[in-house]
Amino acid sequence: MSFELVNKVLSPAEIKSLLPVPNHLLKVKAQRDVEIKSIFTGEDNRFILIIGPCSAHDQDAVMSYVTKLAEIQEKVKDKILIIPRVYTNKPRTTGEGYKGMMHQPDPNETPNVTAGIKAIRNMQLKVLENTHLSSADEMLYPNNLGYVEDLLGYIAIGARSVENQQHRLTVSGVDGAVGLKNPTSGDIGVMLNSIKAAQLAHEFIHEGNEVKTSGNPLAHAILRGAVNQYGRNIPNYHYEDLRYVSKKYEERNLANQAIIVDCSHANSMKQYKEQPRIAHEVLRNMRYSENIGKIIKGLMIESYLVEGSQPVTGTTFGQSITDGCLGWDQSERLILDIADQL
Repeated sequence: MSFELVNKVLSPAEIKSLLPVPNHLLKVKAQRDVEIKSIFTGEDNRFILIIGPCSAHDQDAVMSYVTKLAEIQEKVKDKILIIPRVYTNKPRTTGEGYKGMMHQPDPNETPNVTAGIKAIRNMQLKVLENTHLSSADEMLYPNNLGYVEDLLGYIAIGARSVENQQHRLTVSGVDGAVGLKNPTSGDIGVMLNSIKAAQLAHEFIHEGNEVKTSGNPLAHAILRGAVNQYGRNIPNYHYEDLRYVSKKYEERNLANQAIIVDCSHANSMKQYKEQPRIAHEVLRNMRYSENIGKIIKGLMIESYLVEGSQPVTGTTFGQSITDGCLGWDQSERLILDIADQL
């Protein structure tokens, strides 16, 4: 094996001591956890909207965006619970390109993991402090979860990670809602197997320690579309897809059966402007079918201040440097439209 030591990285406990969560925010976070859990257990019939940029790379732009989300949350709070999408790590299919704030706190500067970890925790802390909205992030690296788990309201497991054993085991120890996406192949059985594994108790090695978990009953499905053997995007949000997944879900007899529909990625054919149309179709299907209406708990939407995307070297404030996103005006209109239809 050939690994060159670059730097000793601080432990989660050390990072948390440098950037602690104040007591008043711990109470805010705890209340948010209760509200999110209640939606997945069916005690609260509000709709979840996980919305925000494809990848968060600029704290100032993210804060400007989530401040707007907090304002509109007040307008729709009786029908929608908004979870800001603040994704700080970016999986790369070929390993090339911008990998997220963990590696590069500034996309145009030399990688610095320690600085990246501090920047991520500081940004997630600022989101909670300034908006009282706990955010969503993707658990791309299970061993890094400890740096931010006390700040997150929602965790997603990506399509490339859902078959990974360490991800499944780690989710089983998370005390909160975790969505597991279908793999890029679209195999629903793989996704349901992952949910099953995450809901079971396990013993395994985590952060250098032998640990035991009790299982996570809030582990659930995210449908993000698929890619076939010819590289073509195949959506899985249509009525027939939702009925099929719902049926297979019921056959597994899993706890708190729930689906979040990702309106981006393969479902939108990578066309960000299609997201409102997809959201409206899902809502229509929810009204048409009682079963679908019961199992669909929310949507994921990629949105930012400025629509579209730009290169990593771009300088447009509040525009994605990865996948294209809806702009703010489109996003605000969509949120209000969704609320009107619920």
